[in-house]
Amino acid sequence: MADHFALSALLLLLLGTSCFSSDLDIQCLKDVKQSVIDPNNIIKSSWIFDNATAAAGFICKFTGVECWHPDENRVLSLRLSNFGLQGSFPQGLKNCTSMTALDLSSNSFVGTIPSDISLQVPFLTSLDLSYNGFSGEIPVLISNMTYLNTINLQHNQLSGEIPGQFNLLPKLQTFNVADNRLSGTIPSALQKFSSSNFAGNQGLCGPPLGDCQASAKSKSTAAIIGAVIGVVVVVIIGVIVVFFCRRRLPAKKKAKDEDDNKWAKSIKGTKTIKVSMFENPVSKMKLSDLMKATNQFSKENIIGTGRTGTVYKAVLPDGSFLAVKRLQDSQHSESQFTSEMKTLGQVRHLNLVPLLGFCIAKKERLLVYKHMPKGSLFDQLHQEEGNKMDWPLRLRIGIGAAKGLAYLHHTCNPRVLHRNISSKCILLDEDYEPKISDFGLARLMNPIDTHLSTFVNGEFGDLGYVAPEYARTLMATPKGDVYSFGVVLLELVTSEKPTHVSTAPDNFRGSLVEWVSYLSNNTLLQDAIDKSLIGKGVDGELMQFLKVACSCTLGTPKERPTMFEVYQLLRAIGERYHFTTDDDLVLPPPNTDSDGATLDELIVAK
Repeated sequence: MADHFALSALLLLLLGTSCFSSDLDIQCLKDVKQSVIDPNNIIKSSWIFDNATAAAGFICKFTGVECWHPDENRVLSLRLSNFGLQGSFPQGLKNCTSMTALDLSSNSFVGTIPSDISLQVPFLTSLDLSYNGFSGEIPVLISNMTYLNTINLQHNQLSGEIPGQFNLLPKLQTFNVADNRLSGTIPSALQKFSSSNFAGNQGLCGPPLGDCQASAKSKSTAAIIGAVIGVVVVVIIGVIVVFFCRRRLPAKKKAKDEDDNKWAKSIKGTKTIKVSMFENPVSKMKLSDLMKATNQFSKENIIGTGRTGTVYKAVLPDGSFLAVKRLQDSQHSESQFTSEMKTLGQVRHLNLVPLLGFCIAKKERLLVYKHMPKGSLFDQLHQEEGNKMDWPLRLRIGIGAAKGLAYLHHTCNPRVLHRNISSKCILLDEDYEPKISDFGLARLMNPIDTHLSTFVNGEFGDLGYVAPEYARTLMATPKGDVYSFGVVLLELVTSEKPTHVSTAPDNFRGSLVEWVSYLSNNTLLQDAIDKSLIGKGVDGELMQFLKVACSCTLGTPKERPTMFEVYQLLRAIGERYHFTTDDDLVLPPPNTDSDGATLDELIVAK
C-alpha cells in the first residue's frame, strides 16, 4: 500500500503547470467507458478516443469530466450522476491519479464497493455513490482516505456496521448512509451528523438515533468496553510518545526550523558533487563551493523562507552573490527532477528570476539563482521606515511584473501557471527591475504540502491573494493568477497589505480586495489610493491603475482580463515614461481575451 501511495503522490506532482498530457488519465477513462453499461449512450457518444481528437486537453470536453486545466489531460473529477449507467463499480480509476472527486450517484450500479477503494482513488475529497444498488459492507479502508470531506452512500443496499475506523477521518463535513440495511452502533465521531443521514437503517442505533435496544445491550456493552480499553491503551501510548518527544523536542525543532543545519552536515560526504549550471558565472562549481559560500548553510545566511523552501545568500570568492534555495520536500526521482530543472532552466525573460543551476545531494534538492539585492516588493512596499517608493517606480515595477507573468502565460513553452503570485515572490534587482520568482516550483513539492492540503483547507497561495473560485473549483487557472496579480497592483497603488487595511475603520475585518470593493460600491474608490502619491500631477494615472487592479480582482473569472491585456493596459498608462523596450511576447489576438471581452469593456470600472 505504501508503494502505491508513493506512486500516486509522484504522479500527482505533475499537476498544475505541466503541459504534457497524461496517458494514464486517458487510459483511466478508456477503462471506465469499457467497464460500464451505458444504455443511454451518454459516455459512448461523448468519450471519443481517436487520433483526430487526441489534442492537449481533449478529454476535458468529455461529458462528466472535469480537468485541472482545460489544456491538460489531467482528470480533476468524474461527475457521472444520473447517466443511467449499469454494471459493477467502474474499472481503471486507479489510473486517474490526480482525481479529487468521484460522483456515480443516481445510476444503477450493483455489486460491492471495492475493498481496496482507498488504493484506487486515495486522494478523493468527495465520494458520492448514492442512489445505486451497491451491496455488501462498507469498506473499512475508506478510513485511509483522510482527505475526504464528503461521503454519500445514501439509498443503496449496504449491510453490516459502519466501520468504527471512520472516527479517523479528520476532515469529514458531510456523511450520509440513509436508506440502507446497516446495523450496529453509530461511531462516535459520526454522531454529530443529523439523524436524517442515518434514517432507514432499522439495525442502526445510538446518537443521533434512539438508544440501542435491550437485545443488543450485551453486544453494545462489549463494544463500549472494548472501545474504552482501546482508548486507554491509545492514551497510555500517547503519553509515552509525548514524554519521549518532549525530551527530544529541542533538537528536532531546531533542525526542522533551520535553527540548526544538520541537514547540511548530513550531505558533507557529497561535497564533490558537481552543480549543474545553465550559465557559467563560476566554472566547475561543486557542492563544496555552495557550502563554503553559504557558511555551511548557516541560519545567518537565510534571506527568505516560503512555501517552496528556504533561500540562502551565497558569497562567492570574487565578491559576487548568488541565492541558493533548499527546495521543500520533493518526491521526484533524480531523473524526473533533472528533467524538470532542464525545462525551467530554459525559461529566460528580463522579468523572471533565472534559474542558474541545480544540485542533487542525497535527498536534498538545491537550486541556484541570481541574487536580487533589493529583496522582495513586499518588503519594499511595507517597510516601516522611510524610503517610500515614488509613483513612477511603482508603475515601472507593475508593468515589468505584468510582462513577466504574461510571458509565462502566453509565450513560454510550456506555458506556466504560477499559482502563488504575491508581492513576496516579485523580487527587485539593483535597479529595481522586477523579476518573478518561484514559477514552476509547485509541481516539484510534496503533494501533501501543495495540491491536497491547500485544496482541502481552502488555501491556494498566500492569504489575501487567493482567487475566490479556488474554494469551489479546486482548479488552478490563468485567471486565478490574474486575480493574485491584481492584489499586487492594489498593494502598489494603496500601500496596504493584502490581509490588513490600516486606513479602514477598526470594525472592518476584511481583506484589501474587500475594502477596495466596498469603497467602489460607495463611489469612494479614489479614497483607496495612498495619500502620499496624490497631488503630484499623476492623479489620473493612479485612478487608471487602480481600475486595472479592480478589473483583475473581479469575482467572476470570465470578467477578468488576461495577463496580456493587463500588461497592455499598464503599458499604456506608463507610455510617457518610456519604461518598456520592444515586446518579446507572442501574444493572442489584440483587443480580445479568451472569453471575448474587449479592452474597452475591461477597463470600465465595475
